[in-house]
Amino acid sequence: MVNGIDGCMTRKPWELPFLAEPEEVAGLRRVVRLHLRLWGLSDVSEAAEICVSELVANAIRHVGEGTPCTLVVEMRDTRLRIGLRDPDTRALPTILSAGPDAEAGRGMALVDAVSERWGVILGAASKLVWCDLVTQLSSPSGHIDDLRVVKGEACLTLYSGGMASAHGKGRGHAVVQQEAAIYLIADLLHWLRAHGYDPDEALDRAQTHFEAELSQAG
Repeated sequence: MVNGIDGCMTRKPWELPFLAEPEEVAGLRRVVRLHLRLWGLSDVSEAAEICVSELVANAIRHVGEGTPCTLVVEMRDTRLRIGLRDPDTRALPTILSAGPDAEAGRGMALVDAVSERWGVILGAASKLVWCDLVTQLSSPSGHIDDLRVVKGEACLTLYSGGMASAHGKGRGHAVVQQEAAIYLIADLLHWLRAHGYDPDEALDRAQTHFEAELSQAG
């Protein structure tokens, strides 16, 4: 998760080359899951992992095992796009009418089911099969607030005496909020020490609690 100068989330497109082999799927799913956690988009992680699995399986089956491919992950407005680029411009994906017991032909049907839309972009020497997933974002660089974030925002607003709000949504807003958070933590450590508690132990417990919540969210 990276914050831009305006305090919003920066989600830069990224690509990952790999060979289309069955043993690569688990690693690709894990990378996507971890990356989406950093982007604050764990809510679409399951759907994204399904798309990754089925797009890779489709490439293995119809383009060829061991083919050099590239996984592409990017934002399209508030939608998350998962794509797979391969060098075969002839093998185009289709949705087949596969029965419930069929072992093949259901991949793109699953992609179609979990995504809002999907398609193919043909290039001179490659194609990109992509699918878009709907997120809960209200803006491309926004973030999804949970109750803990809302409570933290309220505490900072009270602590800084409205200074953060007065700076609007620009760079000054982000800097004031960050400084207010640091001073709030420092003052709470002073409070703990004044009441006979160990500030270091409190920090360790807070860090452990924070990491546990991140793990549960992922």
